[in-house]
Amino acid sequence: MARIAGVDIPNEKRVIISLTYIFGIGPTSARRICDKVGLDPSRRVKDLTEDESIRIRNVIENDFKVEGALRGEVRDHIKRLMDINCYRGRRHKSGLPVRGQRTSTNARTRKGPKARPGAGKKKK
Repeated sequence: MARIAGVDIPNEKRVIISLTYIFGIGPTSARRICDKVGLDPSRRVKDLTEDESIRIRNVIENDFKVEGALRGEVRDHIKRLMDINCYRGRRHKSGLPVRGQRTSTNARTRKGPKARPGAGKKKK
């Protein structure tokens, strides 16, 4: 497995797909990286030479914010929203959907499992 930006990318997949395993790189960014390095995106990672993988690594380090740095930046943005106590920040604090979805039904992913009383033994 090739290791780029601290992530083991799969050998058997195409380069453009394998690069999307890195947090912060999607299909469009992966295509840009391949174009910049001069690679055919349909090549497999196992077929890359050491020089090509180093060039990919250098492009990602210099031109993209990925993995830990990007996660920290996103965390800081959310923390700032919570600190200034704006609507989105309050929704983040209370664990509710942030982008205007309905909550009377659905929203189980954000709200957690429904608390329902169990059908226990009746008292005599």
